[in-house]
Amino acid sequence: MLHSPSLPLWRCWRAAGPLALGVFLGALPIGQAVAERPPLTKNVPVWEFQNNGQDSGYDFDAPPKGIFHQIQTAESFDQEMGFRRTYDFVPVNPTDEFRPDSPVVFIVFSVHEHYATFQINGRCYPEEVEGLASSELLAEDAVQLHLEDNSGYLQFFPPPGGWKPGKYKVEIHVGYQVTGYSLVGTMRFTVS
Repeated sequence: MLHSPSLPLWRCWRAAGPLALGVFLGALPIGQAVAERPPLTKNVPVWEFQNNGQDSGYDFDAPPKGIFHQIQTAESFDQEMGFRRTYDFVPVNPTDEFRPDSPVVFIVFSVHEHYATFQINGRCYPEEVEGLASSELLAEDAVQLHLEDNSGYLQFFPPPGGWKPGKYKVEIHVGYQVTGYSLVGTMRFTVS
């Protein structure tokens, strides 16, 4: 008998000898190595093994997915009593075309269930607007979502002089700092 409830397992194996251990490990002959060590990997920089947009198949230039259940640009938003007796933000007049005199462009979204507080950031840039460089930051907004929040909105006010006709993009970032790795997608709208 190899194991008795009154004796610890290691004492039974010790008493039975190497033959019992060989039987337990798949009847390996005594003296054969039980397992080989995996080869060591070289010390590589972060950007060589961390996920990036080039090999993930995820399109960062499209509307964000993942944590977002729904996201869209709108002229305004309304609040409705939600399932958990909290207020949900819903878009009013969803559109991706705005007039030059639009006072605010809203991005209204709902998110999937989450277990931690996090922040969503939006940065608005001109994409094809005459007289504006595409790298010029026009507006930005951030919203912090708590555990009970399952929807929210970002608002973008026009730059000085109002919205110029053309195409605009809003980069959506998730996290407390905006970095190259916090980008989760891009929303677009036009002013005409």
